[in-house]
Amino acid sequence: MPKFHYVAIDARRKETKGTLDVGSQSEAINRLKDMGLYPTKVVEADKTKEKAPKGQKGGGKEKGGKKGGSLNIQIKIPGLSGRVKTKVLTTFTRQLATLVDAGLPLLRGLRVLERQERNPTLKSTIDKMSLAVEGGSTFSESLAQHPKIFNRLFISMVKAGEMGGVLEVVLNRLADFMEKAQKIKGKVIAAMFYPSAVLVVATGVLSVLMVWVVPKFQQIFADMLQGEELPQFTRIVLAISNTVKNHFFITFICVVAFFILLKLVTRTKIGRRLFDKFKLMAPVIGPVINKVAIARFTRTLGTLVSSGVPILQALTIVKETAGNVVIGEAVSSVHESVKEGETITAPLEASRVFPPMVISMIDVGEQTGALPEMLMKIADTYDEEVDNAVSAMTSLLEPIMIVFLAVIVGSIVIALFLPLISLMNKLGT
Repeated sequence: MPKFHYVAIDARRKETKGTLDVGSQSEAINRLKDMGLYPTKVVEADKTKEKAPKGQKGGGKEKGGKKGGSLNIQIKIPGLSGRVKTKVLTTFTRQLATLVDAGLPLLRGLRVLERQERNPTLKSTIDKMSLAVEGGSTFSESLAQHPKIFNRLFISMVKAGEMGGVLEVVLNRLADFMEKAQKIKGKVIAAMFYPSAVLVVATGVLSVLMVWVVPKFQQIFADMLQGEELPQFTRIVLAISNTVKNHFFITFICVVAFFILLKLVTRTKIGRRLFDKFKLMAPVIGPVINKVAIARFTRTLGTLVSSGVPILQALTIVKETAGNVVIGEAVSSVHESVKEGETITAPLEASRVFPPMVISMIDVGEQTGALPEMLMKIADTYDEEVDNAVSAMTSLLEPIMIVFLAVIVGSIVIALFLPLISLMNKLGT
């Protein structure tokens, strides 16, 4: 019988740890609840190493391999990378919820979806999950075997649905959650398309001007002015043009190296925190990112709690799926506060990330016992706020990008015409 290590909170809000000999994770959770404990983490103990097959003694050849070693070859096939797009996963979740709600057994529903699934990765995964369920595992346990596709939020909600006997309700909530998250992401990406396109066009125009156009003017100036000194601004533009033209490959390497360095810095703990904080405080884009983060936090927490996931476990999941270190730190403070028997609102207010309206609404929901409903109301409100913020951002970015491009190109044009104006003034006198 497998062993499960657990971390739980007792009636006095004290953390306790231990091990249970039970058949499955769900059985371990039920046993802990019977003991009057509040489980926050239940994981299976590490399995002991399997014994060598019969006929193989120490120092012998491994099965199908050479003596004293093994050959591990990994081949990546396009379309079988182990990940599935959110849109495909949302469709699968919605269809499975419909089948289960219609009274179809879970195993049969999985087999139906497997036959019609076109995504090769998800099709193979559904087959493996069907075999696991057929072998006696719960649906949540079969999901946990594929962490690249199903995150902790998905697994925890399904587990809560199984324990409460409302799997179809939880699956529908999951599908709604994923659809709304995808909708917000799509709006932000669509809003960023225009400035990205302008930046690409601006980069192309500047490259053409600096590599081909400006050097030709330099030859014209040399013939017309016959060694006379050019204006300072013109010399600066010509120097930049010569650098880009004569060292184009080095310039390209420097630009690529800058972005690689930025990527490496944001992977460090301090760099990621500073970058996430900058995103929240950045002008124009910052308000959109802030509202998206609040909507994601409230919707995720509200969906988990309303599905029956314990509050401490729900906060841990929200922290891992926050997508922003600053928001994650605020959620971690909330976790510690709830663990000590205090309220949610105090650490949220101390983080200075959440606006007073959100904190007040959460406080009311906590006091009235309607926290999940209040969190979902906040999420719906901020979904609309995201729409308005995206529209405002797009309206501001369009003139900003046009002015930016006009200033850059106009500066180059002015620099090229300054010597001609100087020459015309001399001819006039």
